[in-house]
Amino acid sequence: MILAILSGFIVASMIPLLSKFIREKGSILIPFLPLALFIYFLSFIPQVSRGQSADFFYNWVPSFGIDLSFKLDGLSLLFTLLITGIGTLVFFYTFSYLKGHPYLERFYGYLSMFMASMLGLVLSDNVLTLFIFWELTSISSFFLIGFNNEDPKSRKSALLALSITGLGGLFLLAAVVLLGYVGGTYSIQELLSQSEILKSSANYNWIIFLLFIAAFTKSAQFPFHFWLPGAMKAPTPVSTYLHSATMVKAGIYLLARFTPVLGGTVEWNTTLIIVGAITMVYAAIHSLFRLDMKGILAYSTISALGILVFLIGLGTEDALLAAGVFILVHALYKATLFLVTGIVDHETGSRDVTILSGLRKVMMPVAIAAFLAALSNAGAPPFFGFVGKDLIYEATLHFGDWAYVLTGAAIVTNICLLFAGLLAGLKPFSGSLPQQFEKVHLPHFTMWVPPLILAILGLIFGIFPSLIEKSLIQPLFTSLVNNDTIIHLKLWHGFNIILGLSALTLAFGFLLYWRLKPSNSLLKKTFKFEIISPKILAEQLANLFSSFAKLWTGFFQNGYLRNYVITILGFMTILLAYRLYQGVNIYVDLAELTNVTLYEGIVVFIMAGSIIFTVFSKSRLVAVASLGVIGYSICLIFLFYSAPDLAMTQFSIDTLTVILFVLVIYNLPKYKSFSRRSIRIRDGIVSIFFGSLIALLTLEVLSEPLNRATSKYYAENAYILAKGKNVVNVILVDFRGFDTIVEITVLVIAAIGVFSLLKLRLKSIEKE
Repeated sequence: MILAILSGFIVASMIPLLSKFIREKGSILIPFLPLALFIYFLSFIPQVSRGQSADFFYNWVPSFGIDLSFKLDGLSLLFTLLITGIGTLVFFYTFSYLKGHPYLERFYGYLSMFMASMLGLVLSDNVLTLFIFWELTSISSFFLIGFNNEDPKSRKSALLALSITGLGGLFLLAAVVLLGYVGGTYSIQELLSQSEILKSSANYNWIIFLLFIAAFTKSAQFPFHFWLPGAMKAPTPVSTYLHSATMVKAGIYLLARFTPVLGGTVEWNTTLIIVGAITMVYAAIHSLFRLDMKGILAYSTISALGILVFLIGLGTEDALLAAGVFILVHALYKATLFLVTGIVDHETGSRDVTILSGLRKVMMPVAIAAFLAALSNAGAPPFFGFVGKDLIYEATLHFGDWAYVLTGAAIVTNICLLFAGLLAGLKPFSGSLPQQFEKVHLPHFTMWVPPLILAILGLIFGIFPSLIEKSLIQPLFTSLVNNDTIIHLKLWHGFNIILGLSALTLAFGFLLYWRLKPSNSLLKKTFKFEIISPKILAEQLANLFSSFAKLWTGFFQNGYLRNYVITILGFMTILLAYRLYQGVNIYVDLAELTNVTLYEGIVVFIMAGSIIFTVFSKSRLVAVASLGVIGYSICLIFLFYSAPDLAMTQFSIDTLTVILFVLVIYNLPKYKSFSRRSIRIRDGIVSIFFGSLIALLTLEVLSEPLNRATSKYYAENAYILAKGKNVVNVILVDFRGFDTIVEITVLVIAAIGVFSLLKLRLKSIEKE
């Protein structure tokens, strides 16, 4: 299983090496990766349908509780099949859609990375590992959304999506840490047994709040929804794969996965019901006024995600079954409509529903796929969407006192979604064909076969729901409710109130489609409300923060090194003064001090003189030389106190420092002008205070009882564990080798930077 998850990363890393081969004729081979993974995960259906899970465990970072622990159960099986199954169709679709694109291999690399990240996310049984893959989906989606990087709008959309989902990632990290702290484990299955402990914890509200923000940002819930329509700037395969079937459902997966662990409380259910209801109604109404096919599908996707959050919030068995079925229903018809939109745009150069019509005459297979998907979206029998819609109404009608209100919200949402589905799936293909589109032709079969397959599956699963009842839906339902309740999916339940509500939805939906004609004037009427939209408010907040950041940066990061140093020293002086204000415990036993020798007195005198020269000299070279003398004097003190290794280290560092300083200031003016008297007095006061506080703190440290446990450990184990007799060298190279290599790396980077600046030769225009 670990190889299956990481295969996407492996292929992505190999693609740059095979870029020329892929661009020429090898791109058709890459789609076989998700196809192989789809077949692999299909093989687990018999095992999972029997109530068994497939587990994989690898002890990765035990000291932090991070394990490569993966679990394939009903919930993760459905998601893996969607990720790899729809992924296969999208990969084949991309073969023709981006054929000849100069960065085709790069796109496949990003797509493979995203697929692997999603597989790792839905299969992770460790919340820390889940977080890592969660962030990888955000990063890889950033590259995919901004794939057309020459377009400023694409770059802006990618940054916006990364900002919103990245914010959610930070909240998820905090939630994960709290879960591990309260539950005592990072394993999701073990947390399931700690459910009551988590719910009774004082941190419970914080945990679900942080988890909700992560899920709402990723799954585009109100008020974080506005990044998703902007992400439609991405190529159609991205919109299909990420924004209908996979990434946007990562938040839904998170809520569904933790429902058995954290759900069932008023805080959990009420919050999800309110947010889901607002999102589904708000976005569904917005979809009525859009003219761009991608825009219509974007808002209808947000609404569908709101429905899923709403159903998870209801939390009943009926609602969770409806949510599980609707995940599959939505993935099938929405992926179809997105792929169809891409074909229409690819062949006609337009996605405007006000000018598109009659395309069935030149693209009949595409029209069939679009029509079937639109009917499934409408919830018309005998499509799978009809089964899903009936389950939604059944869940809301059985929800006690609020049943009629919730059912009404669901009906309004489904009517609007029906209109949106017909607008994107029927309008471009019905009516007469405009003269400008008479030369449009059917694209390569790798583009129109994938949406046709998905649309036909929506019809087959509706007529024969038993095909997936025991194999997919029952294990999914079991993992959501955590019990052994048996479910039954049927297309026909007889004449009842739910059937009446479905008929009412269809009637009003088709009536709305017949009466409401989309137009630019109607769209412009919605612009007056944008001033209070979450997107505008977020942009205003971002601008305010940016202005504050400019002021803050202009004050502290003003380009003067002396100001940086004085700020750091001033802040540290305040901290040290506060620490010493709390009490100082200094005791120096003069009897234990050795007499000051003549050599030591001379060295100290030299150091004092050098300090005076450094401070008052007008020559940079004299100041640097004086600093070197101070360093060499410290070397002598180390020698006096039997530390030759430290003395040699100090000698080497001081010599190198002096040389580097001389090289850096070589081209600077010979003499530096004195700063103002007030500034010099300020610097002197800060220096005296800081030095005095450091001296007092040093004396206090010396007064503390000496604990030799650490030094004793290193002395005893230096030769045994590291085969070295010099304890200091062993500590630097072995016991703290990573620290040392990081420090060396920093020095090397700094040296390269200095060298580059010295060698930099700017053009006259660049100097300006």
